[in-house]
Amino acid sequence: MAQHSETLVSIPVDDVELEGMLEIPADAPGVVVFAHGSGSSRKSPRNNFVAEVIRDRGLGTLLFDLLTEEEDRVRENRFDIPLLTDRLVAVTEWLWNREDVPNAKIGYFGSSTGAASALRAAARLGGDVDAVVSRGGRVDMASELLDEVQAPSLFIVGGNDTQVLELNRDALEELRCEKDLHVVEGAGHLFEGEGELEEVADVAADWFAENLN
Repeated sequence: MAQHSETLVSIPVDDVELEGMLEIPADAPGVVVFAHGSGSSRKSPRNNFVAEVIRDRGLGTLLFDLLTEEEDRVRENRFDIPLLTDRLVAVTEWLWNREDVPNAKIGYFGSSTGAASALRAAARLGGDVDAVVSRGGRVDMASELLDEVQAPSLFIVGGNDTQVLELNRDALEELRCEKDLHVVEGAGHLFEGEGELEEVADVAADWFAENLN
């Protein structure tokens, strides 16, 4: 089994330090950055499960918190998409400057409002972001920039998450890049049913493996 490095990182952004976990398999061609709109991304069991499947495909992962614990206590911050986007861009630039990931391709995995920040960051960074996956994402909160996204983008939504599914279908129409919608039949917003999160992880890992290798 290929060796991989595991590093607890503290990322300086906007006068705060954002905590994260960076794990990179040997010779990884790319890194998937997780953008989670609320709570702790790096402690999220769902994100960690998806990240493990992605690393099994030979890609690195960075799970970090877009907000400090103190900032996350203010509910409005979770919906401050410009703030979350600025943080994600800054963390991406921090990653590019690290010597342990030289020339790595970058993918974003965003959930809920984190998906909006992922799409906005991808629009801002243009061809420097290589893939985006949204899980149950509020992609409508990036609506005015969707036609500027260049990175191949996959939206994963639960079939029973009807409102979010409708928003994702509308947003997909606005994208001008390579794109796809994957509906997990019978799943709700949190993909808690048997095999549902596994399907999310497999489909996401396939998308990243295809676009980051």
